[in-house]
Amino acid sequence: MVKKSFWLSFLIITALLFSTNISYAAKPIIKSDKQYLDFKTGLYVLKGHVYIEVKDRIITADQARVDMLSMEVWGTGGITLKQNDIFFNGQSVYVYGKKHIAKIDGGVHLSRPLIDITADKVNFNWKNKIATFTGNVKVTKDNHTLTADLLKYNVVTDTILTDKL
Repeated sequence: MVKKSFWLSFLIITALLFSTNISYAAKPIIKSDKQYLDFKTGLYVLKGHVYIEVKDRIITADQARVDMLSMEVWGTGGITLKQNDIFFNGQSVYVYGKKHIAKIDGGVHLSRPLIDITADKVNFNWKNKIATFTGNVKVTKDNHTLTADLLKYNVVTDTILTDKL
């Protein structure tokens, strides 16, 4: 039987060789209780205490599937996505690394030192640092609470971009 670490190493090396968007410094760290390569789909399947780290982004989940070549991650259960002081959580996540997009569903919560936002879901683009919250949006900032159906937030400038609240 081939060891799990062999398959993880094989996937990482394959991704590095075939993807021009990944530098050797961006080698991901992937950990979980159970893991295997699904040969039918070509996806790396992770179950239990999933931890995925690429550069300064960390995703945790109960379970996930990863496509190392397309840099896509599908995760469910107790999702967290962290980058520096940006921290999201929810119930499911889809990350498309090549487009710098993460979509989080299921009672999303963004917490930062000076703002707190909850919503049904969020699309976060970590390249331009814009988070677009939709559905039952509630923002608490500077001891004020606002509600909306849609809210755009720039995490770099700590600015709410939506005109109408």
